[in-house]
Amino acid sequence: MTEPAAEPSDPGQRGRIIRSGVAIGLYAGAFGASFGAVSVGSGLSVAQTMVLSLVLFSGASQFAFAGVVAAGGTPFAAIPAALLLGVRNAFYGVPVAEMLAPRWPARLWTAHFVIDETTAMAAGQPDRPTQRYAFWSSGLILFALWQCGSLVGALLGSVIDPATFGLDAAAPAVFLALLWPSLRRPRARWTAVGAAALALLLIPLAPTGVPVIAAAAVAVVAGFAPGHDRNRSEAPGAPA
Repeated sequence: MTEPAAEPSDPGQRGRIIRSGVAIGLYAGAFGASFGAVSVGSGLSVAQTMVLSLVLFSGASQFAFAGVVAAGGTPFAAIPAALLLGVRNAFYGVPVAEMLAPRWPARLWTAHFVIDETTAMAAGQPDRPTQRYAFWSSGLILFALWQCGSLVGALLGSVIDPATFGLDAAAPAVFLALLWPSLRRPRARWTAVGAAALALLLIPLAPTGVPVIAAAAVAVVAGFAPGHDRNRSEAPGAPA
């Protein structure tokens, strides 16, 4: 069980948290709709799209999964790419566990809502009751609107020709947009170049999906390798 989810004593503070959660949730709904359309355009069914949104609930990871499938990879080849993008959520679990203090088995469903937005909403509050309120209110709003958006996008995407509207190319484009801010760091640029070069080298030689996994392995190796730009990248103002 979690500790009692006491609400903030200030009604105005509760209102501000809800308004912020709804504002972020509307964006999440629109983003979810784009995912739903991209997902069915990549070859997944409406049902598969919704299962992915319900179970994974991580925008970048879901787009990565759809992107690999759109490129002709199998779901088993798409899973490593999706998991690698979701690794950051595990690091968010440390401050969230401190703020919410969930106990087993509540940790299982609490972890499902640990994403960028809910962590930021909770961390920006002044005390524990307000942090819990912000986390759960924003998490539930985001989850509901993300599912609604995914369903609308999947239904619309299933009745139009994906190639006509460019949906078959949308997944790689969105994935690149998510990756782009990280390329400001020299280490990230060299990693991206090395991963892309290895993938291109393997495309004519290896089965579909293997080049993507190999490229992901380059990123893992680079992450563990010693480097000198890490401190600079973590300076104030540097992209996360």
